[in-house]
Amino acid sequence: MINVAIYGASGYTGEELLRLLVGHPGARVVAVTSRRYAGIPVAEVYPVFSGLMDLSYQDVSPEAVAEQADVVFLALPHGVSMAFAPLFVKTGKKVIDLSADFRIHDVKTYEAWYGSHKAPRALAQAVYGLPELHREEIRKAKLVANPGCYPTSIILGLAPVLKSHWIDADSVIADSKSGASGAGREPQVSSLFCEVAEGFKAYKVGGHRHTPEIEQELSALAGREMKISFTPHLLPVKRGILSTIYAKLNRAATAAEAADLYRRFYQGERFVRICRSGQFPNLSSVVGSNYCDIGVTVDKRTGRIIIVSAIDNLIKGASGQALQNMNLLCGIGEETGLPAVGLFP
Repeated sequence: MINVAIYGASGYTGEELLRLLVGHPGARVVAVTSRRYAGIPVAEVYPVFSGLMDLSYQDVSPEAVAEQADVVFLALPHGVSMAFAPLFVKTGKKVIDLSADFRIHDVKTYEAWYGSHKAPRALAQAVYGLPELHREEIRKAKLVANPGCYPTSIILGLAPVLKSHWIDADSVIADSKSGASGAGREPQVSSLFCEVAEGFKAYKVGGHRHTPEIEQELSALAGREMKISFTPHLLPVKRGILSTIYAKLNRAATAAEAADLYRRFYQGERFVRICRSGQFPNLSSVVGSNYCDIGVTVDKRTGRIIIVSAIDNLIKGASGQALQNMNLLCGIGEETGLPAVGLFP
């Protein structure tokens, strides 16, 4: 049995991890921390766990948590995880960080977008936790940087055409839409129901902090430095991300050939599903699951390929992918404890 702790477990990603771990046959949650809710039962903060969990939130040191756990998930804000990850790694624990603190390999790039990095040595140890691309490195890692939600949808969407050099790497445009849970549980005006319901808007246009993470992984796939145009939007729904990606083809191809490329690239991947020709993903088919659904076509008139990918931002875009990474780190079936079917309707 794997003893698991979640450091910073009171937000949406921490709650989603708990929900998934309750049903994991090989894991046991031994500690959950929160300064705000210290001493309060988890089931009181999240009634969904009533009758399923008797743990209470604790405000304890990393050392106290390390004594109990084999694997530690860090569900902390950006800029906070870097203070704790090296401590857990030093004690021999396997660490999966859900913040952006260890996703970007280059310290200067990180600091240009997020501010000062206080653990550059740990940054050099971290493996980017996208299993479909880095599975073998993840298996051997001590510290896994769990990918962001927007990057997961865009990188998986573009990987086949970049790896096979089908597209002009300078032509990529990613237009992404996310549910409101992507903003987290901290109260803020822009996330209030009256601000979100019946609206639809772009935000952080031309400067979202996920951009360097996306460009880092796409550049590695393309074998050259890449820059993309990325614009996120807020959907008036709770969960899900749908990304529509455009790129100029540098070879002749049909929609059927493009779909075949994607099927071959992701053959055997448990959590990537390629839509049938002429069909495209719907959030309703992935919400509640760890799947990334991808549809692809070719616009012959413009010479562009159009890729549509959909994920649940809290599962494949965060906690589900983190659990997928834990399974790899611990040498058990990658799909263990993850939902087999999404929620529909």
